[in-house]
Amino acid sequence: MMVFDLICANKHTFEAWFKDSKSFEQLRRKGEVECPACGDGQVEKALMAPAVATSKKRTEAAKANAAMAVEAMQVLGKMRQHVEENCDYVGTEFAEEARKIHYGETEKRDIYGEATKAEADNLSEEGVDFTAIPWVPRADS
Repeated sequence: MMVFDLICANKHTFEAWFKDSKSFEQLRRKGEVECPACGDGQVEKALMAPAVATSKKRTEAAKANAAMAVEAMQVLGKMRQHVEENCDYVGTEFAEEARKIHYGETEKRDIYGEATKAEADNLSEEGVDFTAIPWVPRADS
């Protein structure tokens, strides 16, 4: 696994883990890498300083960072499991279904699914309450 510093078109910086550089590029081209702050899909690698371990202290810090990353992935995995168990999956119809719930055209319930950046922007402009969640792969996949 590799960690990359990433930056979106809105200048938000964040870290993400990938199998390798090729995996990052494939996922980015498919639009599956999004900024966790704003949901922007125009994500690029940010400039990174090379990780050079010159002392025991830095090696320990790197191990601590790796442990924190593993813990974060576990928390995100539990969040995914909770959402899947407690919400209705509406797939690519997320924006339309969220809009129907917002305007009272259908029963109020918790839903999840996929939306494009443009759809998310439109929902925000309309005042529809939703949250973009960083979706991590299932542990069993």
